[in-house]
Amino acid sequence: MNEFLFLFVLAIVLGWPLGRYLAAVMRGAPMRVDAWFGWIEKPIYRVLGTDPSRGMSWRGYAKAFVLSNLLIGVIVWVLFMTQAWLPLNPDDIPNMRWDTALHTMVSFLTNTNQQHYSGQAQLSYLSQMVGIVGLQVVTPMMGLAMVVATLRALFGGRGEMEHAGTRLADAHVAQGHVGEGGDRDVGNYWADVVRATFRFMLPLCLLWSLLLTSQGVPSTLAAGPVVTPVDASAGMTSQKIPLGPVSPMVAAKQLGSNGGGWYGPNSSVALENPTPLSNLIENLGILLIPVAIAFMVGPFTRRRKLTALVFGTMLLMSLASTGLSVWSEAHSATAADPALMEGKEVRLGAEASAVWSSMTTQVNNGSVNAMHDSLAPLTGMVAMSNMLINAIWGGVGCGLQQFLVYLLLSVFLAGLMTGRTPELFGRKIEAAEVRLLALLILLQPLVILGFTAVTLAIPAITGSSTPGFHGISQVFYEYTSAYANNGSGFEGLGDATYWWNLSCAVVLALGRYPALIVPLAVAGLMARKRVAPEGVGTLRIESATFALTMIAVIVILTVLQFMPALVLGPVADHLTLVAY
Repeated sequence: MNEFLFLFVLAIVLGWPLGRYLAAVMRGAPMRVDAWFGWIEKPIYRVLGTDPSRGMSWRGYAKAFVLSNLLIGVIVWVLFMTQAWLPLNPDDIPNMRWDTALHTMVSFLTNTNQQHYSGQAQLSYLSQMVGIVGLQVVTPMMGLAMVVATLRALFGGRGEMEHAGTRLADAHVAQGHVGEGGDRDVGNYWADVVRATFRFMLPLCLLWSLLLTSQGVPSTLAAGPVVTPVDASAGMTSQKIPLGPVSPMVAAKQLGSNGGGWYGPNSSVALENPTPLSNLIENLGILLIPVAIAFMVGPFTRRRKLTALVFGTMLLMSLASTGLSVWSEAHSATAADPALMEGKEVRLGAEASAVWSSMTTQVNNGSVNAMHDSLAPLTGMVAMSNMLINAIWGGVGCGLQQFLVYLLLSVFLAGLMTGRTPELFGRKIEAAEVRLLALLILLQPLVILGFTAVTLAIPAITGSSTPGFHGISQVFYEYTSAYANNGSGFEGLGDATYWWNLSCAVVLALGRYPALIVPLAVAGLMARKRVAPEGVGTLRIESATFALTMIAVIVILTVLQFMPALVLGPVADHLTLVAY
């Protein structure tokens, strides 16, 4: 419990100044570090053929996002299928099969890192460093860029944001920014991604890599050593220990809400997570940037109280989730069952495993220091609920983007309940915006439950190791994790098959791109509308009452609509365990 509390305090203390710095980076204003980073950024802008000061409409921004993803995706897919013929392959790793390569590419391109392979055995050093770590660095910044563009649009575009304040509409009236018009400037996609990558993500990755290397996480390009096993009865005369530049990858996987490990068992492996301090550093890495983004909102929008709403709501849900996980795994009646220690590292213990499982699913990180298939059933249900909500902290950028979806829907519902015209930041939420938001909300159950039903209906393609209630949990968790762009798994599934690779690739894409593009489209439509002055009848969203209302809306729209699946899976699994 002490580690749990210390982790949150440390994340808040470090996240606050980091969030203020991130706000300055994403606003694009002159900074003291411009001279340091300008010599890197300016040549990149020339290669991309873009002027960082030239803005884009929301449509242009979304097109640039999709284009960059398509181009990078094709390159990485080809890399995985040709790695045997390329350099930096000292262990002679063969080429990946096309469907596994496709799933792996889509998984890392969507900032999910769902793994149907073991990295140390199926990826070369080049594939790990360029394909995997490259995507782990850039895709979180793409998500961050999309949510920053959405925030700009919600406040009327990049120009009008400069006048945003506590009384937003009054500032607009004073400046004359009250008219309706065409598409607004939401920023330059290429500049947002480049600035965030070089000024924010890479320096943090370098620092975290050095910290992890100091704890004994490998960082080498040499081939792994061949050793003689201690236990000769295992029937092995020698064993090759897989090494590599593990530390830089682990830094990127934790900080960027990625989660894909160098080794198949992820951070439960002593080489990837060797000490209690490395466990704390990696756990802190999961939480740090999402907390910083919550603190970024106020300074970025010049609406300081907005940070209180975002951070307070996320923190309340996070504490409730983590507390339930720790209680279920380490202090409940079922926690005394010694069978629950299967799949957990005894050097870390059940409580540390529960904290990690909660953090990694709240943040959509997906890394593990214990096998989630071995969690107590109710702990597994908490992890599933975290991913269904997808905005407790959420992934880098995409978590806040989903939070904005819930915010818009909560404002709309609160307006209807109080008889007021639903407005957010002075702009009306009307039928066109609500239709788009409703489609986004309905997409989640259609995709997750649809694929779960089909997979369970055909046992030949399911590949579950455990029939019955836990088998339902395994399949439901896999698709929930894919849609939430989390990447963790209950495992116990034969998931390296054509069905699992291709079906999960579809779910991964459907969980990523609509969730980032639709809110931007909604904000783009709202940006064109006339701003209404705030008055006594304006709905105050920066209040405890609205925050609790929003949490209720989140629970109803996510957890409750999936309650039948949760009852058939983890709840029934828990009752079976208690009965026997």
